[in-house]
Amino acid sequence: MSAGRTIFETEHDDFRALVREFIAREVAPHAEEWNDAGMVDKQVYKAAAAAGVMGFNVPEAYGGLGIDDFRYNAIVAEEMNIAGSGANGLALTLINDILAPYLLRLTTEEQRERWLGPMASGSLLFSIAMSEPGAGSDLAGARTSAVRDGEHWVLNGQKTFISGGLLCDAVVVFCRTDPDAGHKGFSLIVVEDGTLGFEKGRKLDKIGLKSQDTAELFFADCRVPVTNLLGTEGMGFRHLMENLPAERLSIGVGAVAGARRTFDDTVKYAHDRQAFGQSIGSFQANRFMLAEMATELDIAQTYIDDCIRRVLTDDLSAVDAAKAKWWCTELHKKVVDQCLQLHGGWGYMLEYPVARDYQDVRISTILGGTTEIMKEIIGRDLGF
Repeated sequence: MSAGRTIFETEHDDFRALVREFIAREVAPHAEEWNDAGMVDKQVYKAAAAAGVMGFNVPEAYGGLGIDDFRYNAIVAEEMNIAGSGANGLALTLINDILAPYLLRLTTEEQRERWLGPMASGSLLFSIAMSEPGAGSDLAGARTSAVRDGEHWVLNGQKTFISGGLLCDAVVVFCRTDPDAGHKGFSLIVVEDGTLGFEKGRKLDKIGLKSQDTAELFFADCRVPVTNLLGTEGMGFRHLMENLPAERLSIGVGAVAGARRTFDDTVKYAHDRQAFGQSIGSFQANRFMLAEMATELDIAQTYIDDCIRRVLTDDLSAVDAAKAKWWCTELHKKVVDQCLQLHGGWGYMLEYPVARDYQDVRISTILGGTTEIMKEIIGRDLGF
C-alpha cells in the first residue's frame, strides 16, 4: 500500500512489514475458528501489544512506545482491511484510534497509572458504549443516566451494538448526568467488568463481521466510583466530538484499503476466468467497469492521503473527515458489489473472499456516523 504514495517514510514501511507479519502469524491461522465462534481469542491482544501493533501511541512511561503519528494508525487500519475477513474481529483500530486518544487526553494521573499500562500490554481491554436501542445517530437522545450519590455514580440504562462488548474488561459509557442541560448534560464514565449492576447481554447475530463480538450492555443501579469519571462532567458530548474526525478518517482509510484488495483480487479473477473463449475482463462492459473502479480508487486514495497529512499538522476538520468517511465507505460498498457481479455465481459462494467482503462491507456506511449524517455535517458547513 505504500508504493507510489508520498506520505510514508522508511520507518513506516518497516512498521507495515511488522504488521503484516503479525497478521500472518497471529490472525490468519485462526480466521475460520474465530468466525465460527463469533469472537476472537482474547489472548491475541497481548500478542498485538507485544508486537507493537496495539497501544503504540501510549507514552513509554506507561508501557507503550510513545509514537504519536497517525500514519502508524493508518497502516494498521489498512493492513487489517487488506487481510480481509480473517482480521475483521480484531478491534485494533477501536483501541488505537478511538479509545487510546480518549484515555490519553482525558485521564487524570491516577487514571493513567490504573488504565494505560494494562491497556498498552493488552491485559485490559476497553470498549466504548454510545448507541442505545432508541439512540444511534442521534446521540443526544441517549437515555442511560448516571446520578451522583456521595462518592459514586449510579448508572441505569441499556447500550447496544457495542463492538467488543463481551470481551471488554472496561467500557467507557456515554451517559446523561444532568437531564436539564441539553448537550451539556452528558458525561463519560468508565465502568469496569465485574461491577455490581453491570451485565453483558447476548452476542448479537450480525450479517457480517462475524468474528467481532457485538453485544448489548445493561446497567441497573450500577455503582461506580466518582474517580471513574473520564474528562469533565457535562462535557461528554464535546469530548466525543473532539476525536470524531480522526475516528472517521480511520474508517475511510480502512475502506479504501479493503476496496483495493477486493478490486485487485477481482482483476486477477477477470484475467483468469474464461467465457465465450476469452477472459471476462476483455469484454467491453466489464473492462469499462474495472477502469472506472481503478480510477475512483486512485482518487479516493489521494484524498485519504491528504487527510492523513492534515492529521499530522492538526488541520483535519470534522467536515473533511465526514467527506472522507461517507465517500470512501460508499465507494467500498460499490466496489465490492461490482466485483461480486464480475465473479458471477462464484461470487455468491463463501469460499470466495468477495462473498465475505460483501457481507462485511454493509456496516461501513452506518457505523461511525451514517452516510446521511456525514452529508448533514457537510451541508450545514455550506450554510444550509
